[in-house]
Amino acid sequence: MEYIIIGLLICSIILEIINLIQKKDNNDMTERLGHFETNITKEIGEFKYEFSSNLRKDFENLNELIVNKLNYINDKVNERLEDNFQKSNKTFNNILERLSKIDEAQKKIDGLSTEIVSLQSVLTDKKTRGIFGEVNLNYILTNIFGEKTGIYDLQHKLSNGFIADAILYAPAPLGTICIDSKFPLENYQKMTDKTISKEEREMATKQFKLDVKKHIEAISSKYIVPGQTAKEAIMFLPAEAIFAEINAYHPDLLQEAYNKKVWITSPTTLMSTLTTISMILKNMERDKYAKVIHEELNKLSLDFDRYRERWDKLSRSIDTVTKDVKDINITTEKITKRFNSINSVDVKQIENKDKN
Repeated sequence: MEYIIIGLLICSIILEIINLIQKKDNNDMTERLGHFETNITKEIGEFKYEFSSNLRKDFENLNELIVNKLNYINDKVNERLEDNFQKSNKTFNNILERLSKIDEAQKKIDGLSTEIVSLQSVLTDKKTRGIFGEVNLNYILTNIFGEKTGIYDLQHKLSNGFIADAILYAPAPLGTICIDSKFPLENYQKMTDKTISKEEREMATKQFKLDVKKHIEAISSKYIVPGQTAKEAIMFLPAEAIFAEINAYHPDLLQEAYNKKVWITSPTTLMSTLTTISMILKNMERDKYAKVIHEELNKLSLDFDRYRERWDKLSRSIDTVTKDVKDINITTEKITKRFNSINSVDVKQIENKDKN
């Protein structure tokens, strides 16, 4: 804006000079130039003062604007810093809380490890292992079939005097199946213990296989009774690891069990087998009720046929009675008309006619 004003002043000076030249009056031109110089000097001074004042005001406004912006930015930065500090503090507190939970979980894990070690020490006793297997077997049977359903029986005594841990009354062609729990843990732990020598592990492996074969032979001879049980029996291993070891590395034991008609199961495979049997039993029960319903529907159909026949007979009888009623009604009307005509006859008039 200021540069435009200066430009206009210069243009006016030039125009004034041109006018003076055109008039060719030197004295007058000198006087005019003097006045013009004075005016120019005055205007330039005023312009400088005004320009300086405006410039100072602009700088003051700009400075105030910059200060306000800086204060606003400072407030925003403080606000962001405070917000981030709160979030960081919250995150830090969460981390401390998580660390405390992790520490607590670690303590529980340590306690659980101690309990597992104590459990292993308890399971070193054969009788305790037997009870452990029976409890697991009972738990699985109860979860699959429920309690006191009559589908299975615990600690069932056979006719040969031996007592099976459980007996399952499965449908044909399976029949009555004995289930006995076995837990060959001691030699299995030795054969999988990497801290002992290879020779000791090999000896433990041989002994483990002998233990399993003895269990297979015992189940086959005790719990397969001709005429009372099925031709097969189930050996329940309450440890998945032992079951996996036999299936993965000892096919000869599987062949031995197959030859002796003994099924080797773990908790998982036994649950699958029993679940399948439970579904078969439910389907058989459903089919039985469906057969009963079908028979009752057939009987209902026969009864309905009799009902329809009797209803038709009754309908025909009703039609006959209705026709008879109509005939009787017609006869009644005729008789009524006769009586009416008789009643309307004048007896005295007839007597007078007879006298005449």
